[in-house]
Amino acid sequence: MEEMPMPFYERGPNRIYYEEVGSGFPLLIIPGGGLNSTVASLNTSVPFNPMETYKGDFRCIAADLRNADLGQSSGPLEIDRPWDAYSDDQLGLMDHLGIEEFLVMGFCIGGPMIHNLLRLAPERIVAAALMQPSGFNPEAPDVFYQNNTSRWGPPLCEKRPEVTMDMVHDFLTSMYTDRADFVFTVSRDFVRALQTPLLIAPDDVPAHPYECAMEVASLAPNSEVTIFPWKDSQPHIDEVVSHARRFLKTHELVAATA
Repeated sequence: MEEMPMPFYERGPNRIYYEEVGSGFPLLIIPGGGLNSTVASLNTSVPFNPMETYKGDFRCIAADLRNADLGQSSGPLEIDRPWDAYSDDQLGLMDHLGIEEFLVMGFCIGGPMIHNLLRLAPERIVAAALMQPSGFNPEAPDVFYQNNTSRWGPPLCEKRPEVTMDMVHDFLTSMYTDRADFVFTVSRDFVRALQTPLLIAPDDVPAHPYECAMEVASLAPNSEVTIFPWKDSQPHIDEVVSHARRFLKTHELVAATA
């Protein structure tokens, strides 16, 4: 049997690998794993695989992050606009698929990325679920720089000889060190004014600080919070999975009748 070609979206020098499952209202899923976020990591780095969990409810779409180790997406390091570059890939993918409005669920790095999508294209995002979102942690202020310097940068330089560790340093400094506050991508005033419904499922590890997640929940006028802790047992995970499904379905219906 002839194998189906793997789906890629291409825009200029960027080549983004993505997968789709299910049908219905579009749900963009941003996997966890930091800058090594891939579709495959949904099986290993998050408490449940939303592609499998929600494929009976939504048209689920996920992509490998640009330049993730072991991923299939590639493109330049845009040192001066790191977060916006990733948002360009995500919004461009939805354009490529002919999708205007969509729901979004993001794990880990997906939290700041969702905030950036809401800043750039608020009219397109119906509702957003932030699962174990990352954010600035004053008790571990350089956790993202250190993690990515050791786990992301060296494999990228080995794979792409034109990329140097000096470039990785500049990229991570622009992405994290120079924005060392709150959720990296938007201000507290932005979140206070945000009308998009948010669901927050907080975590409490150095890269996913509980305090930051709960500050977002307290500031956003249309927010809900799941139980906490929720990753400690399968019944708790199942409860949060159901809460997120209800949340997303409710706002899908609101969008459909608007």
